[in-house]
Amino acid sequence: MAFLVGGTLYARYALAPAMEGMRTDEKTKLADRVADRMRALVIAVVAALVASGLFNLYRRAMLPGGLPAGYHLWFGIKMLLALHVIAVSLLFGKVGVEPAKRTRQLTGVAISGLLILAISAHLRLMR
Repeated sequence: MAFLVGGTLYARYALAPAMEGMRTDEKTKLADRVADRMRALVIAVVAALVASGLFNLYRRAMLPGGLPAGYHLWFGIKMLLALHVIAVSLLFGKVGVEPAKRTRQLTGVAISGLLILAISAHLRLMR
């Protein structure tokens, strides 16, 4: 998740502002090239996130005493946010998306990703 959030923050707060002086067709072309190169990596990262999330839930559930109170609530919120990140990350790989829409998508993924990291830290501390 750190890779996905870090890449999103870079794209949103470094790459998008750097493209502001460009014509719309140039922005779209550059954004399409970036999305095309990142598509396979994003899919691999998303698959690893889903697998590690399910493994961690299983591992935690098998501990003596089971899951602490409130764990399912926070895990459910985290999964809903993760579904948002996954969906938008996969949509980000589409070509021909207008730059303003792509910037909005990046903002949403950055916020959701940071919330996921915070919830993950909270879940690790729950006993």
